[in-house]
Amino acid sequence: MLSRKDLFKDTLRKAAHAWKRIIELRLSEEEAHMLRSYVDQPAFTDLHWGMFIPAIKGQGTEEQHEKWLPMAYKMQIIGCYAQTELGHGSNVQGLETTATFDPQTDEFVIHSPTLTSSKWWPGGLGKVSTHAVVYARLITGAQDHGVHGFIVQLRSLDDHSPLPGITVGDIGMKFGSGAYNSMDNGLLRFDHVRIPRNQMLMRVSQVTREGKFVQSDVPRQLVYGTMVYVRQTIVSDASCALARAVCIATRYSAVRRQFGSQNGGPETQVIDYKTQQSRLFPLLASAYAFRFVGEWLKWLYADVTQRLQANDFSTLPEAHACTAGLKSMTTSVTADAIEECRKLCGGHGYLSNSGLPELFAVYIPTCTYEGDNVVLLLQVARFLMKTVSQLGSGKKPVGTTAYMGRAEHLMQCRCEVERAEDWLKPSVILEAFEARAFRMSIACAKNLSKFSNPEDGFSELSPDLLEAAIAHCQLIVVSKYIEKLQQDIPGKGVKRQLEILCNVYALHLLHKHLGDFVTTSCITPKQGALANQQLRLLYSQVRPNAITLVDAFNYTDHYLGSVLGCYNGNVYQRLYEEAWKDPLNDTVVPDGYLEYVWPILKQHIRTARL
Repeated sequence: MLSRKDLFKDTLRKAAHAWKRIIELRLSEEEAHMLRSYVDQPAFTDLHWGMFIPAIKGQGTEEQHEKWLPMAYKMQIIGCYAQTELGHGSNVQGLETTATFDPQTDEFVIHSPTLTSSKWWPGGLGKVSTHAVVYARLITGAQDHGVHGFIVQLRSLDDHSPLPGITVGDIGMKFGSGAYNSMDNGLLRFDHVRIPRNQMLMRVSQVTREGKFVQSDVPRQLVYGTMVYVRQTIVSDASCALARAVCIATRYSAVRRQFGSQNGGPETQVIDYKTQQSRLFPLLASAYAFRFVGEWLKWLYADVTQRLQANDFSTLPEAHACTAGLKSMTTSVTADAIEECRKLCGGHGYLSNSGLPELFAVYIPTCTYEGDNVVLLLQVARFLMKTVSQLGSGKKPVGTTAYMGRAEHLMQCRCEVERAEDWLKPSVILEAFEARAFRMSIACAKNLSKFSNPEDGFSELSPDLLEAAIAHCQLIVVSKYIEKLQQDIPGKGVKRQLEILCNVYALHLLHKHLGDFVTTSCITPKQGALANQQLRLLYSQVRPNAITLVDAFNYTDHYLGSVLGCYNGNVYQRLYEEAWKDPLNDTVVPDGYLEYVWPILKQHIRTARL
């Protein structure tokens, strides 16, 4: 209920307090990240730590690290990531901002030549950031060398005023009442702003004093390492956001009773209705599935980093495609799931104090930032088509595409399910998902080969390619969940519950995408019906432990921020108490009554005599 200015000031206050505690407690980088996440309010610090510093670390030279990182780590400068423009977002190569080298002064001239070249959306830019990593077209002489990164100071470190030639401000209110309105997403224009040559990020490519453009020995693929890091954190965040929504909806579904009263007894708990279970429990299973695939992505990032340091780039394209696809899939599912959880809470879910409207509003931008989800899936599809094209060359697919190395088997295998319980075998589930993903990719590749111009074919078949990419990403999550269950999990009861959730996740996807599995001849319609039959039985097995499974997320009432999801289940009392806290209830008679309502009631409205 705060005004935009008050909300923003509140965010600054919290960010400053968090930084104070980080210093006082001497927290590690990981601990500091955890503390900032519990502030649970988008702030300029998100971009400083999450994008500005990683960009310098990933794309800067050792000398640039020595100069800029100590100041950034101490927050003596505050940075943002200025890439997206008013006219270009996903198409990074279409950016219009220019960085023209002036050999006379050994400087770059940063300029916004058009209105659409204005930087637009960077978080922290609007009101706080003192510096930015700005992405612009590098021009030496008359030659355009494409988009590169530059460190640019935006504001004075004395009085915070914009430096000469810089126009900067906030882009305005966004979706929701709180949500990302606590973030100063900004606009930025340059009018021939000069920066020293050494402020170009030069790890991958450089400009010499004479103005010659030189590629360094460091491969350009290193840039992907930063992307892998950022996207793996987004997948982990998806798990957390989905878990919050599911926790609220599950607890409230156990408290809420409607219909089914027998002889004056209590009504039926909403969570006991099969329609509620079939909508809610797959989301609970997804929250666990995303958590496990997020943990695996942390390992993948560590593995990629280790390989990069040893100049081994063999797994990088696959890791890049994998993280792009999982970022897309998990954020799209989570955004839709939060809204579904709101619906599962009925009318009360629409109240702000349910926690769900604000959770939805603050989460949905993830479907766009760090790569539009559709664009990312098309990148995955390109990688899959390339992998398929190389199958006959002797080059073995690696990582999450390793299943494609069993091409002959996956094209010929037939599902052997005869009874519903056969669908509980991990090997049966995994083979069905592998065969479906592979056959969809093969079908796309065959159809693409019919086009004389591959790009025309890719454009025409893009909807089919998206479906193939989604099938591949779903396979990754299912396979990583099954791998998790093969590890040593303490407690038979715990492992059993995770097995049930794994089966719910997989069989719900199979039921939802039944057309894919049947049309690719991976399973028969009868086997699809048996899968659905088994899925209904699994819901009954989830039900007794549903509350325990969401309690295991260990979210406090304060962190959930939901009247409906409170731990003690005292929902109705809290709803009643919260209602009286609304500012409208500060007075019995509302402001404006005498001016507007009373004349209507007393028929004293004056009308114009025309």
